[in-house]
Amino acid sequence: MSQLTKTKTEKRIVELDVIRGFAVLGILLMNIQSFSMPGEAYTNPAAFGDLTGWNLFAWVFSHLFADQKFMSIFSMLFGASIVMITDLAAKKGQSEGKTHYSRNFWLLVIGLIHAYLIWYGDILTMYAFCAFLLFPARKWKVKNLIIVALIIFSVPTFINLAMGLSLPYMPKEVTTEIAAGWDISEDGLAKRIAAYQGDYSSQLAVRTRTAQMMQTQVFFFFFFWRITGLMLLGMALYKSGFFTAKMSSKFYRKILLFAGIPSFVLVAFGMYQNFAHAWQFEYSMFLGGLFNYWGSLGIALTYVSGLILLMRSQLLTTFTQLLANVGRMALSNYLLQSLICTFIFYGLGFFGEVPRIFQLVLVLGVWLFLILLSRFWMQRFRYGFFEWLWRSLTKMQVVSMK
Repeated sequence: MSQLTKTKTEKRIVELDVIRGFAVLGILLMNIQSFSMPGEAYTNPAAFGDLTGWNLFAWVFSHLFADQKFMSIFSMLFGASIVMITDLAAKKGQSEGKTHYSRNFWLLVIGLIHAYLIWYGDILTMYAFCAFLLFPARKWKVKNLIIVALIIFSVPTFINLAMGLSLPYMPKEVTTEIAAGWDISEDGLAKRIAAYQGDYSSQLAVRTRTAQMMQTQVFFFFFFWRITGLMLLGMALYKSGFFTAKMSSKFYRKILLFAGIPSFVLVAFGMYQNFAHAWQFEYSMFLGGLFNYWGSLGIALTYVSGLILLMRSQLLTTFTQLLANVGRMALSNYLLQSLICTFIFYGLGFFGEVPRIFQLVLVLGVWLFLILLSRFWMQRFRYGFFEWLWRSLTKMQVVSMK
């Protein structure tokens, strides 16, 4: 067990804080694309913007190291928190069910406000929806959690395979409608840019439509299965001691070798295949995404293993302490990312104007700000602001910040 495991002032599992901080910073590498460009460019880089030179490097770097990887860590950690929070409630003699459902109800409220008033790419509402169903799973055995997790996680694979293989047999009007979600017309692009560079009411109209689509169509076909599977896997990894550094160093090194290397190769091969198919929707929209879908899981586990080994080595103690501060106020930092980026791209009118390589530069600036802010805040307060608000709403009483 790492010497960082618990503080003297409160019983926190610092490994989880470090991993959470790493994930919330890393997730901006991909979210920045949705903040700054039309949503189609997130999954189809050929849909918008330059894809040569340094911009190509920026996309390849983000896709290989970030796309779905940090979201996977976040989702697994949320699953772990379900077990952790309900166990703590039981030890205090409180109702596990009331604590769980109250906590996720208020997360849903925060998420809906975030999705419709700030940024359509919100993940909090989806976490709340999935978590509502997973309360009974907190008592399952590790083996059962892993089996059910992998089955549910696999569902989008079968959906994509079925869609991709059946496309040649679909009527042309159907494939044309499907293709519209992969690319964006010049007229549609002009309207999107005008809306997000316009006043708040024009942004709100587009954001509302997109958020509704994300929380219905995209959620049921993709996010529900992925997030639910990852949350169940996170429960298993927490119960087994993987997240809390209870495994041997040899075990974590095996993850680096036998999960990390094959997963990076798989994602790189998937990129090659998509470029070889010129990012045509017939291949890339369905079959072409499967390599990263599965590779991202192995890479996420590799990142967690690497962080735990780093903490054990105590080589970069200051770095991991900074990450722990970020992780302790992960919800606040996630929402702050949205506030900062929507101000830059929507408020200042830079939507559609910033090349991919400069998006990475902006990410570095936001990271630095959040790291310094988190260090300053956590030296003075017990919780981040939105963590405090969430806890207070869950308990229906004002929680002390000091």
